[in-house]
Amino acid sequence: MSEKISLVTGATGHIGYALLKELVDSGEKVRILIRKDSKQFDGIDCEKVYGDVTDLDALLKAFEGVDVVYHLAGIIDINADQEDMIWNVNVGGTKNVVKACQEKGVRRLVYASSVDAFKPLPDNQVMREVSSFNPDELDGTYAKTKATATQFVLDEVAAGKIDAVVTHPGACIGPYDFKVSNVGEMVRMFVNGMFPVTLSFGAYNFVDIRDVAHGMYMAAKQGGKGECYILCGEQISVDGFIKATAKACGKKAPKIPLSYGVAKAVAPAAEVFYKVAKKTPLFTRYSIRKLVSNCNFSIEKARKELDYNPMSVEQSVTDMVKWIREYEGKKK
Repeated sequence: MSEKISLVTGATGHIGYALLKELVDSGEKVRILIRKDSKQFDGIDCEKVYGDVTDLDALLKAFEGVDVVYHLAGIIDINADQEDMIWNVNVGGTKNVVKACQEKGVRRLVYASSVDAFKPLPDNQVMREVSSFNPDELDGTYAKTKATATQFVLDEVAAGKIDAVVTHPGACIGPYDFKVSNVGEMVRMFVNGMFPVTLSFGAYNFVDIRDVAHGMYMAAKQGGKGECYILCGEQISVDGFIKATAKACGKKAPKIPLSYGVAKAVAPAAEVFYKVAKKTPLFTRYSIRKLVSNCNFSIEKARKELDYNPMSVEQSVTDMVKWIREYEGKKK
């Protein structure tokens, strides 16, 4: 009998790389679907196949003999600059993955959705897993695509066409930030002493990618068919997160507060700057709206059914700063 294979799409991403390490460290035989090779995979025992989730033929070849597929490939573009591409990858790619799973007899699909797929409840009400998703109720292209793709996966499960589990990660932090995430850009600015302000508004729910990766692995092993699981961590104010980052960097926290009104006013100009400078966007109109929206997510279901127990923001940020310093040091 051949050894069971787990396949990861989006392995070059922040969560994807952490999941790859989680699976390999757990003794799984892992195949990754990537568009091109990267040095970040050096020393990791995995099989590499090349392709794109928008190419069904490539998926059919890659999924041959696969037991579990973890579908993480997607575009997280808070600028929503290339809407057609985001829809094509996030929704069209997910439909291709489902079809390939069905045609190749994959036993289980774990789909990485997002907490952005949930309609924010008013007055900071606790948000828990829901059974249906409506993109028309959401703000931003990314959220709409994740809700659409999530509903498609759940509909296929309900129709008896696939065994799938959906996970909803929050805002991810932690090590292995090779591609420079939005939060990673901010932390790098802190490391380099270039973050002079704090924000006097907003909060978000941050979670370590290693916890998300473990949650996804457990979802594959013991998650309920057709169930959704929120994989978040600690809700913290933006000012609190900035102070935790400053502490991890061994620097003084900035004392100049940036108000919501000022941040909102400078965001359009900031978006132009990021585009021209080809930098990861940090302050955008969408990101500022997210910081003042409800992020009070419950993880009780994941705790109960997946033995999910995320670490503190402070621990995660400390590890992230350490990793960034080591990684950036090697590049020099």
